[in-house]
Parts: sequence; C-alpha cells; structure tokens
Amino acid sequence: MISAQQPLFPNKIQRVMDCQTEEEETCEEQYDSENCTCSSKCASSTAESNSDSPVTLKILQNWVPKVSHYFDKEHYTYVGHQIVIQESIEHFGAVVWPGALALSQYLESNQEQFNLKDKKVLEIGAGTGLVSIVACILGAYVTATDLPEVLENLSYNISRNIQNTNMHKPEVRKLVWGESLNEDFPASTYHYDFLLATDVVYHQAALEPLLATMVYFCKPGTVLLWANKFRFSTDYEFLEKVCNIFNTTVLAEFPESNVKLLKATVREN
Repeated sequence: MISAQQPLFPNKIQRVMDCQTEEEETCEEQYDSENCTCSSKCASSTAESNSDSPVTLKILQNWVPKVSHYFDKEHYTYVGHQIVIQESIEHFGAVVWPGALALSQYLESNQEQFNLKDKKVLEIGAGTGLVSIVACILGAYVTATDLPEVLENLSYNISRNIQNTNMHKPEVRKLVWGESLNEDFPASTYHYDFLLATDVVYHQAALEPLLATMVYFCKPGTVLLWANKFRFSTDYEFLEKVCNIFNTTVLAEFPESNVKLLKATVREN
C-alpha cells in the first residue's frame, strides 16, 4: 500500500509524544523547521500514489512463541530462518528495538531493490545483532559494531545463529561513534556498500558523534539504510541534519510504531 504523506518537516508540526507516566499520558510539542533542505522525495507530499512515496507498513509479528528456560531469549523468523536472540536489560544495546524489526522486515521483503549478496555491510550500533544476522542470511559480508560492553552479547547472538551454516561469517568489532575512526577503519582500506543503523538516535550527547560516523563511512557508492522511532524534537532535528548532508528518501513508515525507514547517499559534487 502506497500512501500520500504529509511533509516531513511542516512548519509548526504538532506532534503527540509518549510521556513515560503510569497513566500513559500524552504531551504535545511544537516543532518548527523552516529551513530543511531535505529532497523532495523526503519532504514533499503528493495526492497521487507513485513510486516516490514512502510505503506505509506495519511491523509483522515475526516473533515466534517458544517454551524456553531463558526468559531473555526471543525467537524470530526471517528469510526462512529461525533466529534466536538473547537480550539483556543491562544495556540499551542488548534489546531488540522496533527499528531493528522494521529494517529486518524491509530487507527480507525487498531483496531485489537492495541485493545484499556478496556486498560489504557495516552495521553501527548493532545491539543484539538481529539486523546483522538477517544481512548475513541474505548473503552479505557483515561487520557488526557497537560499544565494548555490548560486544559479548552481540558476538554470542551472531555465533549462535550463524554457526554450522554456509553464510559468510560476520566480523564483530568495537566502534565508538566519532572516536578513532580513521585509526580503526582507515578510509583507504575500508569501503562498504551498505551502512545499516537502527534506533541509534536515543541519547542527545551521542548525536554529533553519530552524525560524524555516518558521514565518515558514507562514501560515493555507499547506501545508508536507517530505521528509527521518532518521538521527540531532537529526533527530528537530527533527521534534518541528515537531510541537509545526504540525499535522503523515506522508504517506508510504520505508523503504529512511529518508525521511519530512510535511505541516504552521499551528495557528489
């Protein structure tokens, strides 16, 4: 289903955001962005259904109920494979968030549009590793990265789901956004076909380093696929910065989850 969308940054957008209270009250916030230079694909609305409009989707229940002795293991099915994910409440990065489900579903459903077979893929903020695992199933050479404290659980999930298969074995590496990028990933050596990111916009202090990391890895020919839940003004402000730097298109929206999936590429002179 293709739907006509309202402008991504209309003047004085009034949004209803989640308020974390026991009564689940809502609060309203005015957001004003008059200077967004997002491309017409990203920002314009249209009354006609066409290929440039974002697809309106619902995150499918790919979670598979299983009787398990471990309360922290979740079972999913993507691309015909059962994926077992161990979560942890100790770190934000060790939980499967809606953006990961949205991107995993989109990659599974749009393999012709985004063919990952034998492509070099970097996931930043890989968290539990679900998206990296799906990319591996789709045939990619994957490097999954996150903060040091998340790597043990990330490595466990990837090893658990990739072992005894014919898939390319993923690499798990530490990557602190904005730090030692050229030392750890020299631009002369590392070039990726796809940069994947899900639910990476969550802490205001990390937004500038995150943007710097996106800019560093997005070279000519690289496609950034970013899925995120949008609730607060800082989320939209970061999106505006991304639109100002990259050629940006909204591929899909998941209204029930407040998730947007975007494609971005570097602007070539």
